[in-house]
Amino acid sequence: MRPVRAPWRRLLGALDPRGWSLTVRVVTVTVLLSSLAVLAVGGYLSSVIADGLFTQRRDRVVAESLTTRSGLVETLNADTGRGQGQELDTVAQFVQDTREGGADAGGREIALVPAGAQGTVSVISTDRVLTDLIDPELSAAVASAPDSLRLRSVEIRRDGRSEPGLLVGTRVAVPGAGGYDLYLLYSLQPEQDTLSFIQRVMLGGGLVLEALVVGIGIVVARLVTTPLRRAATAAERIAAGDLSSRVRVSGGDELARVGTSFNDMAASLEQKVDDLTELSRVQQRFVSDVSHELRTPLTTIRMAASVLDGAREGFPPDVDRTTQLLTAQVARFEGLLEELLEISRYDAGAVELDAQVHDLRAIAERSAEDVRALAAARGSELILDLGDDDLEFEADARRIDRILRNLLTNAIEHGGGRPVRLEAAGTADAVAVAVIDRGVGLDDAEAARVFDRFWRADPSRARTVGGTGLGLAISLEDAQAHGGRLQAWGRRGEGAVFLLTLPRQAGATLRAEAAPLPLMRCLGHQEERR
Repeated sequence: MRPVRAPWRRLLGALDPRGWSLTVRVVTVTVLLSSLAVLAVGGYLSSVIADGLFTQRRDRVVAESLTTRSGLVETLNADTGRGQGQELDTVAQFVQDTREGGADAGGREIALVPAGAQGTVSVISTDRVLTDLIDPELSAAVASAPDSLRLRSVEIRRDGRSEPGLLVGTRVAVPGAGGYDLYLLYSLQPEQDTLSFIQRVMLGGGLVLEALVVGIGIVVARLVTTPLRRAATAAERIAAGDLSSRVRVSGGDELARVGTSFNDMAASLEQKVDDLTELSRVQQRFVSDVSHELRTPLTTIRMAASVLDGAREGFPPDVDRTTQLLTAQVARFEGLLEELLEISRYDAGAVELDAQVHDLRAIAERSAEDVRALAAARGSELILDLGDDDLEFEADARRIDRILRNLLTNAIEHGGGRPVRLEAAGTADAVAVAVIDRGVGLDDAEAARVFDRFWRADPSRARTVGGTGLGLAISLEDAQAHGGRLQAWGRRGEGAVFLLTLPRQAGATLRAEAAPLPLMRCLGHQEERR
């Protein structure tokens, strides 16, 4: 299902405005708003013009209809006293003259219906279309209001096409000559053509206006985005380490003020970084110098402590105990000094790996043997599960041994007397070893900081194998020097897991899924937490 859904996800991502550039969003919003404005104004103007054209045409139609009605009345009055046949001829001639001589010749039709006539037998009309539009409802309306005009908007269908029209009806009654219903049909197609032309002109003008708005939007957007793009580029360079990067500022507007503020901030940041770098260099130099200077007196003290330790069998009990404490503390001090020297070498970039092919199983067994006495003293059982995988890899054995001893010592110290497991496995490209305890554990915040220098989860807690807080930090540096990873996770009160993953070839790049499958069960804490 994933290959099928991926294109849709990419399409939805492309349609998400949050992923668009500022220029595209500004132009898009400008076009949408201007389009709505043009449509609203265009619709309003079109409606007003249409109403104006219709009102003007209707007033003219009413005036012409009244004139035609007056002419019919005069014609009927002049024809009073003649026979019915002559009257019909006179009416027919009036209809014809009105059709041909009107101001709207070709756009007006006329029909006369004798009052009370049924059907269209006695109807005199210039066009069949007009008589088809006369229905009983209109006839009744005309008959109910003599001497008034009845107007109705109609659709004129002729030769397969339709056009708008206005139908006018009125009753004309002449004493002694009978009465007629006069119907006039006016075409509104000229007005419709005028309205269509105006709408086309407005549409063309709207498109031209939209093009101008798009151009203006692009220009305005670039005026805003160009300084922002420069600031973003400068920020990216600063993030990449070029603290001398600055924004070119021109003008005195708000964007120029932003650029000036950015440059001031960058200058202040550069100065602070330089100060911190110098302070760090001084601190590193101090640690390195002090560590080296302490080696000579420490060597003398260690030799003296060794002589005393060799002769302590003849010492009184209190002197013998003091000699033991002196020997142990000198050994501890020597270890602390070695850690300080090692971390100073990493800070100075002076670490070189003595990489050779080794068996991780042998290194792990040797490391476990070194801490077995500590495990016995703390009541923790040390369990090794090294499996049957091929665990040969290229590494500096001294540094890998130091990592494992640090991890095992840490697990024993915080294991609460419970068993500590060491498991190892390998894949085609990597080897890995996990140290698992069921002691006080780690929460998420502690796991994120456990490799920080001089950091302790609980500084007030008593320690049986005290140190500087550099052991895990040095272990992480050792792992990364090999191109490997050192990870930690756990749960408070349930224990912790430390997983060391190393490439089979020192310095090679590890894949994200490099942890061997047999050790994936160690990830249980992490997977449940997710």
